[in-house]
Amino acid sequence: MKKHFKKIALLLLVVPMFLFADEPAKAADPVAEKLAAIDTLTVGLDTLWVLVAGMLVFFMNAGFALVESGFCQSKNTVNILAKNFIVFAAATFSFWAIGWGLMFGNGSTPYLATEGLFFLSGADNSPAIGDAYQGAYASMNWTGVPLNAKFFFQLVFAATAATIVSGAVAERIKFHSFLIFSFLLVAFIYPFTGHWVWGGGWLAGLGFHDFAGSTVVHSAGGWAALAGALVLGARKGKFLPDGRIKPILGHNMTSAALGTLILWLGWFGFNPGSTMGVGDGSTMAHVIVTTNISAAMGALAATVTAWVILKKPDLGMILNGTLAGLVGITAPCAIVSPASAAIIGAISGALVVVSVLGFDKLKIDDPVGATSVHLVCGIWGTLAVAIFGYEGSPAGVAVPSILTQVYGILAFGGFVFTVSFILWYVLKLAGGIRVGEEEEVSGLDLGEHGAEAYPDFSIRVRG
Repeated sequence: MKKHFKKIALLLLVVPMFLFADEPAKAADPVAEKLAAIDTLTVGLDTLWVLVAGMLVFFMNAGFALVESGFCQSKNTVNILAKNFIVFAAATFSFWAIGWGLMFGNGSTPYLATEGLFFLSGADNSPAIGDAYQGAYASMNWTGVPLNAKFFFQLVFAATAATIVSGAVAERIKFHSFLIFSFLLVAFIYPFTGHWVWGGGWLAGLGFHDFAGSTVVHSAGGWAALAGALVLGARKGKFLPDGRIKPILGHNMTSAALGTLILWLGWFGFNPGSTMGVGDGSTMAHVIVTTNISAAMGALAATVTAWVILKKPDLGMILNGTLAGLVGITAPCAIVSPASAAIIGAISGALVVVSVLGFDKLKIDDPVGATSVHLVCGIWGTLAVAIFGYEGSPAGVAVPSILTQVYGILAFGGFVFTVSFILWYVLKLAGGIRVGEEEEVSGLDLGEHGAEAYPDFSIRVRG
C-alpha cells in the first residue's frame, strides 16, 4: 500500500508540472543574431573612427600654438600659447551650451534652428539613421554613430574656427577681449552660418557643397580674423611713415615647422574624418590621398613662387603654402580626382604667397598669414568644388554650379564679416581690445600674464 501511495503522490506532483508549464522557449534565430552583431560592430567601428579623427583634429590645437608662437616675437610667446590653450576650453563650453543646437537642431525655417538648442539636451535616438531617426538633430541622421560622437567631432571643428582668429590678432590684443570674442563666435556666429550648410539650411537646399569646411570653418574663421585685424590696427613699427613695410620676424622657425607638420597630420582627421563613418573605406582613402597631394603641391608651389618673387625659398612661405594646400582641398576633397587635387594645391600655394604680400601692401597686419591661408584659400577651395568636381565621385553627390558656390561664399562673407566687425567694435568701445603702447613694446607676456616663455635668456636693462 505504501508503495502505491508513493507512486500516486509522484504523479500528483509531476502531472501538474506538465499541465501548467510555460510554452517551451523558441529556438534563437542564428541569422538574426548575426545581423544584430554586424550592426553593433558597424556602429562600433564608425564610432571609433569618428572619435580618433576628432582626436587628430583636437591635436591641431598644438599645431596652431606652435605655428603662431613661432611666427611671432619671443616676448609674446606665453600670450599666444595661453590663447591657443584657453580657446578650446571656451569653445567646448560655448558649443555645448548653445552652438551645437543652433547649428544642428531642427528648424521651422531654413535659416535658424529652433529645437534642441541648449546643452545637447534635444531628443535623440542615435545611432539610428535615415527615417528611423527620431530626434531634434535630423540634419545629422546620415551618420550612424552615437550623439556624443557627433558632438565631439563637430566641437573640434568649431574650436578650429576660433583658433584661426588668434593668429591674425596676435601681439597686440588684450587676452580677455580675445576670450570674449571666441566664446561668442563659437556660440552664435559660427553655428548660425554653419546651420545654412551642414545643419540642412537654405544653402544646403541650393546644392552648395563644402565637404569638410573650406568655407564653413576656414573662411568663417578668416572673415572674423580679418575684421579683428582691421579694428585692431597694425602692430607698432610694422608700417613705417615713409610707406615702407618693416618685417617683424618670428622668433622660432623650428616651432613653426613642427607646428605645420602637426597640422598636416591633423588634417588626416579633419578631411577623411568628415565621412563620419567607415563604410567600405573607399571614400576615406580617396579623401586622404587628395588631401595629402594638395598639401604637398601647396608646399612646392609656395617654394617656387617665393623664390621667384622674394629671390629666396622663404621657409615661412613654404609652411603657409602647405597649410594653404590643406585649406584649399578641404571643401572638394571627396569629389575631385588626385590630379585635380594637385592643381588645387598648387594654385593655393602660389595664391598664399601673393596674398600675404598683398595684405601687407594694403597695410593689413596679420602676423602669421591666417587671413591669406584660411580666408583666401578657403574661398578658392570652395570655388574649386564646382571647377574640378566630377559626377560619380566616392562622395556620391551632385556637383554644384559655380554660381551656387559664389552665392554661398558671399553669404558667409557678408554675414560673418559684418557681425564680427560690429562685435569687435563694440568690444573696443566697451573697454578696449588693444593693449597699451608700452605693453606692446615690452611684450604681452609680462603685461598680460606676468610671465616669460624664456626667462633664462632674457636680457634686462635695469635703471
